[in-house]
Amino acid sequence: MALNLKISLVTALIFAGVISVQAQSYPIAKGPFKPTWESLQENYKLPEWYRDAKFGIWAHWGPQCEPAFGDWYANRMYQYNSAQYKYHVAKYGHPSKFGFKDVINAWKADKWDPEYQMDLYKKAGAKFFVSMANHHDNMDMYDSKYQPWNSVNVGPKKDIVGIWANLARKAGLIYGVSVHTARAWSWMEDSQGSDKDGPLKGIPYDGKLTKADGKGTWWEGMDPQGLYEQNHIPGEKPDEAYKTKFFNRTKDLIDKYKPDLLYFDDARLPLGDAGLNIAAHFFNANKQWHKGKLEGVITSKDLSPLQQKAIVNDLERNMTTDLLKTVWQKDLCIGTWHYSNDTYLNDKYRKPKAIINLLVDVVSKNGTFLLNFPMPGNGQLDDKEIFFLREMEKWMKVNGESIYGTRPWIIFGEGPSVKNDATAKDSTNAPRGMGPAMTAKDIRFNKKGDVLYVTAMGWPDENKIVVKSLASNSVNYKEQIAKVELLGSNEKLKYTRDESGLTVTIPGEKINDYGVVLKITPKK
Repeated sequence: MALNLKISLVTALIFAGVISVQAQSYPIAKGPFKPTWESLQENYKLPEWYRDAKFGIWAHWGPQCEPAFGDWYANRMYQYNSAQYKYHVAKYGHPSKFGFKDVINAWKADKWDPEYQMDLYKKAGAKFFVSMANHHDNMDMYDSKYQPWNSVNVGPKKDIVGIWANLARKAGLIYGVSVHTARAWSWMEDSQGSDKDGPLKGIPYDGKLTKADGKGTWWEGMDPQGLYEQNHIPGEKPDEAYKTKFFNRTKDLIDKYKPDLLYFDDARLPLGDAGLNIAAHFFNANKQWHKGKLEGVITSKDLSPLQQKAIVNDLERNMTTDLLKTVWQKDLCIGTWHYSNDTYLNDKYRKPKAIINLLVDVVSKNGTFLLNFPMPGNGQLDDKEIFFLREMEKWMKVNGESIYGTRPWIIFGEGPSVKNDATAKDSTNAPRGMGPAMTAKDIRFNKKGDVLYVTAMGWPDENKIVVKSLASNSVNYKEQIAKVELLGSNEKLKYTRDESGLTVTIPGEKINDYGVVLKITPKK
């Protein structure tokens, strides 16, 4: 009886999460990091390169870009009568005959010029580059040892991650990968379904096909279940074989391409102990590659303050309104995450001013910004994206010193977009995850040593910038000012400082509409 009670208590503690039971042993690199949150938190220190870089560009590119119909295509094409389903039937045929595996086969990336793109990204100011290793669709974009459904075997027949990695490093950029596939188990469940009515009612979609069904087809010898992962009842939790495959695939990715940034599109770390073991392996292996110096960064979402000691918290769908003490990451796309012709043709891309303002805002709040430019299936950026990158290049060439290597000031900003400012007002036209739309009256601060950078988010009316936080009686800035400069101009500036603020008159010729930066040097 006592033994049974003891077993029941242990079982209850396991389910409550008080006791952690590792279902199996995962082979990880030797080192100080063990697969527990406690070990990760105790041994981790964020590398300086990440704090200095501030801005990275992301190629969120895979077979779901081939249809050019936006996000989550592989999931929603199997949802009867959804917009994606209707588009798919019209473009390709019914998903019982032409499923997502066939979309992969149609993806050829025949106009991809990665050298040209990497040059654009570097000139636009990126200090690190991230490419997608896989998405929820379960397709690996690299020479995967454990996933036959990969870009070397099918589709483009190219090692996309390998090509990106080599070019990024050649360009002097830090390289990272994003991993999204932990959710494929549930994400692809609709591929088991069928039409609910109509002439094809009840005819199964291709999510239940097996290797034996491929005889005489283009995918002969391939097992669709390795892609769709549908050997389970919908709603069941991932089994140990699935978790092991995920661990092996991700470890293989890490060991082959040696990234310094690993992005997880998950809450905390994916798949429990599998994710913890991947994190420990990555950090230990990264130290070995760098001769004992840890340069590795992992980003994920919905992290507790304690977990943020080891993993950088990523904000995708929302935006902080305050300066955060812990370094964080903002990621965003200028359009849809997966390429959409509708976004391009109807000019729905976010504008350079909004993104440059957001970059400055993120940096002022102790963040790093990761920006995606969606690539069509053929791999060729469209003309509007190239224009966008050229505009960023112009701004960053002049103002980059106010971004790279900076640290947050005592406060992050002032003006209508700051919630505690007396002039603050609610923004009604801010897209999700962007924060409020800004004008020249919105000011952001950051510093580099003794130098303070003050950015006005646009060209000011009457060519005057008023900075209330730098008033002569300011409690935050007691230094005497030696010099005020406008980045991009050689003209000597006139300024006054009194109890109402620092008022700077800038040259009459407009430099840009996106944001002007004052460089303020104190007296020694």
